Amino acid sequence: MKFLAVAALVVLLVPGCGGGDGPEAAQAPPATANQGRLTARPPQTVDSTAKPGLRSLGAARLYVPPGDGPKRLVLVLHGATETPGTALSILRPYADDAGLILLAPKSQGTTWDIAQGGFGPDVAAIDRLLERVFSEYPVEDVAVAGFSDGASYALSLGLTNGDLFRSVVAFSAGFIALGEPKGRPRLFISHGTHDSVLPIGQTSRRGVPRLRAAGYTVKYREFDGDHEVPSSVAREAAAWLVTS
Repeated sequence: MKFLAVAALVVLLVPGCGGGDGPEAAQAPPATANQGRLTARPPQTVDSTAKPGLRSLGAARLYVPPGDGPKRLVLVLHGATETPGTALSILRPYADDAGLILLAPKSQGTTWDIAQGGFGPDVAAIDRLLERVFSEYPVEDVAVAGFSDGASYALSLGLTNGDLFRSVVAFSAGFIALGEPKGRPRLFISHGTHDSVLPIGQTSRRGVPRLRAAGYTVKYREFDGDHEVPSSVAREAAAWLVTS
């Protein structure tokens, strides 16, 4: 099994957004070099007749802002035991002004597969969703974002597929687990200084310097708060997503 140094950038803590007895250090779950790869890609042109607004794609939720022309697509990933609607609500207030298509899938289990031992069925489900959205809407830029377990998955999936995702947003992540990184996506990472679920000293304050040392461009935002995404941080992330 082939691993690169990036595979252990952040200490893995107990999976989940809450309800646990506190963090416990552990080794990141293994991911082989050929796992976690997404094959869906935006086509050169799309003759879109689909309407803007909020819709369901099975268990997933999709929000498309009004306006013509290509949009930025953000894959938004919920925390453990949460829902696509919860994930969507973080960036939804800023999607219209920023021109963001928000695609929020549902994990196959209570949280994402990587937190339970390695990339698996969630990757395939996300790939199918992306392919469908790419076929219906013109997309010029793709990003991935998430909160808590969703943030850990966004980092893991984003770095593994940096040739698809130009940007990765991680709100209060706990770990990164991957085999072979692809590309060099830019990163926005935020964390509360009083996080009681994934303490900042054991996660982002360790991981961000390692990510920068590995060559990634990281915008890092600490805030005075717990395990949450303040509106000011979400607004900043949305504005950052539309900058070049």
